[in-house]
Amino acid sequence: MKVTVDGIEVDVPPGSNVLQACEAAGKEVPRFCYHERLSVAGNCRMCLVEIEKAPPKPFASCAYPAAEGMVVHTDTPMVKKARRGVMEFLLINHPLDCPICDQGGECDLQDQSMGYGGDSSRYEENKRAVKDKYLGPLVKTVMTRCIHCTRCIRFSTEIAGVSEMGATARGESMEVGTYVEKALTSELSGNLIDICPVGALTSKPYAFTARPWELTKTDSVDVLDAVGAAIRVDARGPEVLRVLPRLNEDVNEEWLADKSRFAIDGLRRRRLDSCWVRVDGKLRKASWNEAFAAIAAKIRATTGERIGAVAGELADGESMLALKDLMAGLGSANLDCRQHGEAVAVGRRDFYTFNTSIAGIEEADAILLVGTNPRHEAPLINARIRKRTLAGPVAVAGIGTKCDLTYPVQWLGEGPAALSALGTFGEALAKAKRPMIIVGQGALRRPDGAAVLAACWKLASETGMLTPDWHGFNVLHTAASRVGALDLGFLPEPGGKDLAGMMGGGVDVLWLLGADEFDMGRIGAGTFVVYQGHHGDAGAARADVILPGAAYTEKTGTYVNTEGRVQRTRLATFPPGEAREDWKILRAFSAGFTPLPYDTIEALRARLEQVNPVFARLDLLPRFGCSDHSGPGGEGGLGDAPFAPVIANYYQTDPISRASPTMAECTTTYIAPLAQAAE
Repeated sequence: MKVTVDGIEVDVPPGSNVLQACEAAGKEVPRFCYHERLSVAGNCRMCLVEIEKAPPKPFASCAYPAAEGMVVHTDTPMVKKARRGVMEFLLINHPLDCPICDQGGECDLQDQSMGYGGDSSRYEENKRAVKDKYLGPLVKTVMTRCIHCTRCIRFSTEIAGVSEMGATARGESMEVGTYVEKALTSELSGNLIDICPVGALTSKPYAFTARPWELTKTDSVDVLDAVGAAIRVDARGPEVLRVLPRLNEDVNEEWLADKSRFAIDGLRRRRLDSCWVRVDGKLRKASWNEAFAAIAAKIRATTGERIGAVAGELADGESMLALKDLMAGLGSANLDCRQHGEAVAVGRRDFYTFNTSIAGIEEADAILLVGTNPRHEAPLINARIRKRTLAGPVAVAGIGTKCDLTYPVQWLGEGPAALSALGTFGEALAKAKRPMIIVGQGALRRPDGAAVLAACWKLASETGMLTPDWHGFNVLHTAASRVGALDLGFLPEPGGKDLAGMMGGGVDVLWLLGADEFDMGRIGAGTFVVYQGHHGDAGAARADVILPGAAYTEKTGTYVNTEGRVQRTRLATFPPGEAREDWKILRAFSAGFTPLPYDTIEALRARLEQVNPVFARLDLLPRFGCSDHSGPGGEGGLGDAPFAPVIANYYQTDPISRASPTMAECTTTYIAPLAQAAE
């Protein structure tokens, strides 16, 4: 379909609107209410254009369909006058508080009033005032600034799936807010701040903290879940002040989960910034040499088979490989990255990755969730599933604890028995051309986890999920480090012990690389514990020696997300005090034994690629089908116990979020009332 915009002829697909045609021609059209990921509202009237052979009036281009041969003008005198009039109306009641507004410098209203507005106003009436609304501990409201674009209403209803926002009254009395004053119950509520074109909705924790031109902006990757969302880290001096999403259509589109956005105030609290050594039962500060000497003395007093290492959920690939190589040099085969004892099959990479890919969810026509609550484990993946349910007919079923996932789900049962009794959903699977299964950690963190994994693969094979051009078997991880650790083989070597084997005195020396998620009381009383990490969490409390490491915003590290995509964080601020990057700590310690064979990050990354060539595939995720249907082996039978949720509190799942005052306030607001109701 050919459309001419200001003399430029462009081809646009059928169903496009005039605004999209203007963008295809490279013409800027101002807008406030229109957003390409939301339904069209057409109520700000800022995107006015003139169309030939149509009534002589300006048209709202976002709501007007493009047609073959249409000729559009975006810069005529009539259009300019009409836009100035619209801007004059918008500013009638808007307060002149730009100097104290957190949106200042990033405000669409500021920019467009300068570009398309007039230099005076004909209105002298008093401005109206609107009472601020309470939306919870994350989103701050100044509703007098609201221009009624309704983006927030459409986002919460359509994308987040939580229909809690709306408009009350009409005309001059119209107000946007929640119908009943309450905190928004969405894990995506922070995105309201990004889509608000004015300063009506801003970040409550960030309020009055900084201006955008004061901040150093660094592109990075989120590691507080296993999705690997693209983010931008905004820092001023040594502090991270803000995290915002970056556009990545294949992973997070332009959204970001609330924990990833707001937990960053935990980066500067409870930090480990110096070495500590336990002397006479008490930890005292020590130098690097003293800490290394204490560890070396214990290692020399034992043998390799009595030394073990556990990788935590925020560990980067470089540090895990350095620790694995260090353990190999010490003669130890005791390695594990599974703090919860979850079952994994490592014979092939597609046994433990999200093979459909996150973007591939939009192609599925039947989805089975097994032992997972993606709304808490991966809110951005849950939003993708919801997006798919809105795009067209799709059957979604779940096996596990019933929960509100923001879209219709047919619950088949709570335990493994439901895998063989799919009922009407089995018929939907048989008819589906691209069915998929998502196996969560609730299905794998149990004694029969390996059998459940094998049963899920068998089901996928029997129901057409595995074809040469489609791979519908998916494992959803919750730890950012898990897939990278499995790619590196950070698991017990032949004859080595897993985490359970290292507990209760199974080893004499235990090296914890940011491992805080298992019960430290299981460690034997006589085990010497080395904790290497960035927060004073559970592992540090049990440690005999503490080595201060760097958080994900303080290093350039390689992470692999749940779909197997290799990505890198980038250094936005430097680690505090004497803290150093983890691989450098391990390299320095190894000098007293067998030095690790790399002194630079480039050499270490070459070693990464040597261990597994997948690490050379940075930011690239090829889509593979499945021709080999032989599945992972699963010993034993399936149990009867229901699949249990693995996340009790979405807002506190790692050392950073547990140190965050904002996440503590979210826990008080959202989780504590649920716990009280359960009692």
